[in-house]
Amino acid sequence: MADKKELYSGGCACGQAFFKVTGPPKRVGLCHCMTCRKAHASAFNPFVVFNKQDVELQGELRDWESSPGYSRRFCPVCGSRVASVRDTEIELSLGSFHSVSVLTPQYESWIIRRERWLNPLEVPQHERDAGASLS
Repeated sequence: MADKKELYSGGCACGQAFFKVTGPPKRVGLCHCMTCRKAHASAFNPFVVFNKQDVELQGELRDWESSPGYSRRFCPVCGSRVASVRDTEIELSLGSFHSVSVLTPQYESWIIRRERWLNPLEVPQHERDAGASLS
């Protein structure tokens, strides 16, 4: 990755684990599913998906396979979720980027789990998972 220009960077809360991104995003979403809610201890997870070859992960990470073939990687020091890895893609949470407001969700998924007090974004809404159909 040394010859590619870094477009985005970020990492965990304590700074021990971090990432660098050199390629464009494939899709940006906001997920309300129960696994994302619990994994992030939040009402939703804003995320971005990149091609695996465009993301460099550094620092010690531990894994948790939340579903077959979907590994959530987190910092063993502070517990922050850093990335999720699946086949040819890496998903990063927008909250882990060093800069804010660099990417905006293009859709919402699992809106059947959205909190009633949260207003929908003005983007396509999907009752359940929409990610695979957007690749």
